[in-house]
Amino acid sequence: MRTIIISALTGMLLLLTSCSLNDLTGENKQSNNNHQANEQTTENDQSNSPENADENDGTIKLDKKYFNIVAEQDGKEVIQNVDNLLILVNKQSAYLPADYVPANLVRPNVRFSFGDSDIEKSYLKEEAARALEKMFQQAEVEGISLYAVSGYRSYTRQTEVFQREVEAKGEEKAVEAVAIPGQSEHQTGLAMDISAESANLDLVESFESTPEGTWLRENAHKFGFILRYPKGKEAITGYQYEPWHFRYVGEETAKIIYENDWTLEEFFQNAKAV
Repeated sequence: MRTIIISALTGMLLLLTSCSLNDLTGENKQSNNNHQANEQTTENDQSNSPENADENDGTIKLDKKYFNIVAEQDGKEVIQNVDNLLILVNKQSAYLPADYVPANLVRPNVRFSFGDSDIEKSYLKEEAARALEKMFQQAEVEGISLYAVSGYRSYTRQTEVFQREVEAKGEEKAVEAVAIPGQSEHQTGLAMDISAESANLDLVESFESTPEGTWLRENAHKFGFILRYPKGKEAITGYQYEPWHFRYVGEETAKIIYENDWTLEEFFQNAKAV
């Protein structure tokens, strides 16, 4: 088995939006992008946090364990360190294993657009779920009522969604609209689509101008979440603007991304493995 480390790519073509605008059934589209560690690595990491800024050039020193590690399996590049908090999954990345299910999925104690139904898309990895709870609680304190719409989606579920799109529109069009199974960020259990009653609980671009959408855009990073597909970054992320799709990366990384107006791809472009 050949193990390699891959890096953030630039100049991606603009693709269709990664999450369905009617994702009350959890049928969202996803994103995919590769990244690799700068080869100037060292054997020892003296930091307990994911990253430190290099005061000389602004480069982020990042533990190499946070970069995708990839191996060829059955003729396909597959991500090996699937429990990596900063895993980069998009249309250019290697695949998540077909049998990958996060071991610590939990149902966060938040308000869902579909009520109390205990269904797959109501789950997140535990660390992300607890952070989501804190974010929703603080939003409520400030008079903002948020609704979780779609979180974890299994490889099997993504296959069903993709196949249905193929049957309806053909494979060429399906690939433009729905993530290929194994390249869906939702499979990591680190992403949640969020809406509000002011947007009719839909996943629509107009969510950006609601009080809830504005609050999330300005505060999500305080709880470790980033707006994954921001406006004006379509050529970098490969997806159109999605004001509803938030990805958990931890508070330190989220703060850096927010303050620099970066995408996750740009974060890795500015990171050096140590």
